[in-house]
Amino acid sequence: MQKNISLLGSTGSIGRNVLKVVRRFPGRFHIVGLAAGANISLLRDQIEAFHPELVSVSTFELARELAASLPAEWSEKIVWGPEGNEQVATIDRADTVVSSIVGAAGLLPTLKAIRAGKNIALANKETLVMAGDLVMEEARRNKVELLPIDSEHNAIFQALAAGRKEDVRKIILTASGGPFREKNIKDLWNVTPEEALNHPNWDMGNKISIDSATLMNKGLEVIEARWLFNIEVEHIEVLVHPQSIVHSLVEYIDGSVIAQMGIPDMRIPITYALSWPERLKTGLSRLNLAQCMDLNFLPPDFSRFPALKLAYQACKKGGTLPAVLNAANEIAVAAFLDKKIRFPEISLVVSETLNRLPRKDIKDVETILDADLSARMQAESVVEALHIKYLQLTGQEIVSPELPPGQRILS
Repeated sequence: MQKNISLLGSTGSIGRNVLKVVRRFPGRFHIVGLAAGANISLLRDQIEAFHPELVSVSTFELARELAASLPAEWSEKIVWGPEGNEQVATIDRADTVVSSIVGAAGLLPTLKAIRAGKNIALANKETLVMAGDLVMEEARRNKVELLPIDSEHNAIFQALAAGRKEDVRKIILTASGGPFREKNIKDLWNVTPEEALNHPNWDMGNKISIDSATLMNKGLEVIEARWLFNIEVEHIEVLVHPQSIVHSLVEYIDGSVIAQMGIPDMRIPITYALSWPERLKTGLSRLNLAQCMDLNFLPPDFSRFPALKLAYQACKKGGTLPAVLNAANEIAVAAFLDKKIRFPEISLVVSETLNRLPRKDIKDVETILDADLSARMQAESVVEALHIKYLQLTGQEIVSPELPPGQRILS
C-alpha cells in the first residue's frame, strides 16, 4: 500500500535523503506536503519533481518569491511560518509525517501531526528532548506509530526486536567522536567553524555537524532514547566508535549484546522507518565485513566533551531542564558558527544557562515553550559576555581562559 508523506525539513540533509528514497520507490511512497526553510531554489526543484499539494517556507517574503517563480495555480498552495509547517504536518491525505526540521522548531508541527492521527517518522530529536513525556503520551492517546529515523535510535529499534523489553539491561548509543576526538584539548580553543563542520563519516547539516563535534548530538540522543524506549537514563550508555559501522547496541540480562551494523548512509534507516515492518532493497553498497579490520569502542572523555555530561545531568534532573539545555545549545552553536564565541565556549554557554534557570515541572506545552524562550534570552546574554572577552583577545595568542565568575558545570 502506498504511503502519503508530508515531509517537514525537505531541503535539509535528512529531507534530501528522504526524497532519494521516495524516488527509488515511487509506487510505495508519495509526497503530499513539503515544508522547508529559506532554500527556495532547492524547494522549487522538489516541487517540480514531486508535485505536492501544499508547501511551506519560513517567511511571507519567501512565499511570495517562491510563488512568483511558479505557475499561477501555486499561489494558493504556498504557506509560511510556524503555522505553515503545522498546515503541512496535518494535510488530510498524509498518513505519515517525516519530522526532520532541525531544532526546537520541530516540536509544535510534530505534536500537531500526532494529534491529527498521523504516524511519525522522527528525525527531529529535539521533539523528545524538550517534551518527551508529553509527546509519547499524545502518541499513545492518538494510537499513532512513532518510528525513529536517526541511525542510532533506528538501530536500537531493530535490536529490541531480538528480545523482550523487560529483559533489556541497557542500550548503548555509539558516537563517531567527531573530528576532534584525538585533538589536544588546549587546541580546541583555536578550532574554526570550518574544521568543526568537517565530520569524518557523515554528511550532515551545519547545526548537527557542530553538535557531533561537541558530542551534544549524542547527549540529545540520550534524552531522546530515554523517552522513545521508556528506559531510565542510568541504563543508557554512550561509547565512541570511530568507524560508524555499529550504529547502536542493546544488551540483555543474559549477557547477549545485539548490534545493528551497516554502512554510514542515512537512506538505510530512513527506508526502514518508512517501510516498517517490511524491508526494501535500497540498492546501496553492502557492508563488507572482511574489510572491517578494526572496530573500536571507547568510553567518552567528559573533559573533552562536557556537553555530553551536561545532557546526562539535565536528563536526570528532568522537568524543563532538557528544553533549557537544547535552547541554550542552539544559541551557542549559532554564535560559534558566527565566530562570536570559541568552540569550548559552546558548552560553557549551555552550562551557565542551566545554572541561571530553575527546574520546573512540565504541566503543558506552554511550560516548555516558556522555558525555551527564557533559555534563549539567558544564553544570548552569556554569548554577549563571552564575545566581549573574545574581542579583548583580538590580536593576542588565544589560550584557554579561566572560567568567568559563575561559569561552572551543572552539579
